[in-house]
Amino acid sequence: MNRSELGAALRALRQASGTEAKTVARSSVMSASKLSKIETGKLSPSADDVDRILTSIGVSDEVKAEYMEAARAVATEATAWRLIQRAGLHKAQKQLQAVEADMDLLRVFQPALVPGLLQTPEYMRAILSRHDDLTEETVRRTMSARLERQEVLYDEDKTLRFVITEPVLRWLIVPTPIMAGQLDRLISLTRLPNIDLRVVPLAGAQRDIPNHAFVVRDDRSVSVETVHAKVVVTDPRDVALYVAKFDGFAEHALSGEALKPFLEGIRDDLVRQRESR
Repeated sequence: MNRSELGAALRALRQASGTEAKTVARSSVMSASKLSKIETGKLSPSADDVDRILTSIGVSDEVKAEYMEAARAVATEATAWRLIQRAGLHKAQKQLQAVEADMDLLRVFQPALVPGLLQTPEYMRAILSRHDDLTEETVRRTMSARLERQEVLYDEDKTLRFVITEPVLRWLIVPTPIMAGQLDRLISLTRLPNIDLRVVPLAGAQRDIPNHAFVVRDDRSVSVETVHAKVVVTDPRDVALYVAKFDGFAEHALSGEALKPFLEGIRDDLVRQRESR
């Protein structure tokens, strides 16, 4: 089944259910225009898009399993950041919030920045404000939506695993006081029972290369962040590659009782460096 055939099948299922397109689009957290492009084969849907559409239509578990398998087979979706920005960064955050509400297990690997779910408002603003093409209103709305997403951190029914590399905590892309506050935030989050935060230290031999950031939601999909685009991978064979890479870094990262003094040491180093200038 190719993209056009999948879109036509989804449209036929919707029409057979008697559900209006605008109703399906609304409950699927997408615009009516996007749903129309999916149904006409002009846009390849992600597995999450198909999941939400089928849930909205109310198909049986058997039918849903069949079409989800087809969706994963055809969907490796790349969306340029400029298009995501044009549609609204705050809307992208809302879509992520909807996806995260349905998941049980989140794995985040980040070698460049503190993951969005763990960011303080100050860190968040500093990162977003670096982009000259973002207006103050865009920054404000995106921050508000991302902070709403952070409510998932306190849902003990979900397991949230984060692996970051030590340079993330030392790379002063934000002012030192903001980074120090961010480190305090990370220390406090390690106390939450459903959060597993780990840091890959620079000291010692490494067994893998931290190519780029990626997010694995359950074992269903992977979001990969490149310079120009966000790529969503849903083929189970490819998802397994990312899970293995995540587990490899997690195995050799600091966690638990060893992590707190490590984070406190980096924070204190940053503060001392600032005071000595």
